[in-house]
Amino acid sequence: MNDKILNLLGLIVKANKLVNGEERTLEAVRNSQAKVVFLASDAGRSTAKTISDKARYYNVPVIDKYNKNELSAATGSENRVVLAVTDKGFAKKCIDLLEKGK
Repeated sequence: MNDKILNLLGLIVKANKLVNGEERTLEAVRNSQAKVVFLASDAGRSTAKTISDKARYYNVPVIDKYNKNELSAATGSENRVVLAVTDKGFAKKCIDLLEKGK
C-alpha cells in the first residue's frame, strides 16, 4: 500500500480519530464532529446519496477515491464503506494530500 492517504488512515485509526459505518458517520456529520468523510467508490447508490447529501448540507468534504477493499485494508477492518475523520489536523492532511494527487 503506497498511497499516503491510505497510510494516513491507518494512523488515524490508531489515534482513535475515525468513525466508521453509515449511521455513526451521519451522526458525526450532524454533530459537527466529522471533518472529512471517506465514501467507498463502490458504495451502494442509496448509501452514496445519503452520505453525499448530508455531507454537502453540513459542508463536510467527501473523498470517494477509494473502494471498499482499499478502505478496509487501510483501517484493518472488513467491509468499510463509510468513514469519518474527527480530527481537524488529520482531515486537513487528507485533503492536502488529495489535492497534491498523492
